[in-house]
Amino acid sequence: METHDVHYETLTRLTTAISQCKDPQEVALVTAESVKTAFNAKGCCVFLVDRDSRQLELVASSGLSQEYLTKGPTHFKQAIKEAKDAVPIAIYDVMDDPRIEYPEAAKKEGISSLLGVPIISHNKIIGALRVYSSEPWECSQKDVTVIQAVALICGMAMDACRMYKGYKTSIEILKTMRDTTSFGSSKWTPFEGVPQSVDQSICDY
Repeated sequence: METHDVHYETLTRLTTAISQCKDPQEVALVTAESVKTAFNAKGCCVFLVDRDSRQLELVASSGLSQEYLTKGPTHFKQAIKEAKDAVPIAIYDVMDDPRIEYPEAAKKEGISSLLGVPIISHNKIIGALRVYSSEPWECSQKDVTVIQAVALICGMAMDACRMYKGYKTSIEILKTMRDTTSFGSSKWTPFEGVPQSVDQSICDY
């Protein structure tokens, strides 16, 4: 992969695209596509932790074949622990590193190096962002820093989208539960709901 000098424009372009999403899955897809393009990478994947199976479930990818993506489960507690220990993991040669779970599949896909960083939201690890290169990639600290920043923004954006969808659903439920027949008219006045035993003049205060 080509040497990539990280600068403010790159981060701004990535975060602007992510911030415009309204759905968690869209956030994940835009993140994968944006990182792959910005770093001229072989591919990029976004994983989220399945709390029941304790596996990293693939939610979005860009640049990788379906055969590679379906090679097998990715375990949360495996040796590549970017989504367990909350630290970035850089692997220069996927064929010569015991932490790689499927080295032959990586070789067949044409993957040479890998960088993985955790996706964190509210101080909890919710997944991992992985960048794959077809050429040996000696990640610079700047590369790691900007991808970590994108992963953090991805996590916050997905969380914000979930909250937005939750609020929207709650409003729709409240609208459905509202019994319009309880009102004598479609119009509302300040005096509606005031007990008859109370002088309506007090509503002026």
